[in-house]
Amino acid sequence: MISGEWTDPDRGKVLLHDYARTWIKERPGLRPKTVELYTWLLDRHIVPGLGGVAVGKLTTQMIRSWRAKLIDNGVSVSTAAKAYRLLRAVLMTAVEEDKLLSRNPCRIKGADNEQTPERPILTVAQVFELADKMADRRFRALILLATFASLRWGEVIALRRADIDLNARTVRVREQLIELDGGDMVLAPPKSRPASAPSASPRRSFRR
Repeated sequence: MISGEWTDPDRGKVLLHDYARTWIKERPGLRPKTVELYTWLLDRHIVPGLGGVAVGKLTTQMIRSWRAKLIDNGVSVSTAAKAYRLLRAVLMTAVEEDKLLSRNPCRIKGADNEQTPERPILTVAQVFELADKMADRRFRALILLATFASLRWGEVIALRRADIDLNARTVRVREQLIELDGGDMVLAPPKSRPASAPSASPRRSFRR
């Protein structure tokens, strides 16, 4: 008696570039900006080295060599990590859902880690100093909200007057503005929602 999982060798013959493009297209819930990032990573960094390989033929050694060549060619560790994480996610679907591989070959320790320098942070006094220099009070409010309500840039620039309740001192974050590579600005849902009420609009309090 033979036990274990069986992988159809013919199904594994689909090329990585075809499988990955379909994966991006069919991935649920991806925002337009994320689709652009994934497509760019795929076209610029994954397809040139691995796109012509059948998914079922990919090995850890191939992926290790691919990553090493990226870095040798001047690709930053941060970008290489993003490309690696995308590849790993694509191949995880190939393993778990489509059974094109028996296991994920993305098994390189530390390859998913980004090395980014710490960003400078303003002190509270510097934030108020900057806000007080704004001649337009709307920009003053923008600076204070972005800082003390922990709003993302796309969220704060998408706010409307109706989103701010001065009596309750709350801000309702319903959407965000994102800029696509072509320069178009589009409205999209915010990145996060309260865990206790997934269908509700996030509210954040702000007080000076």
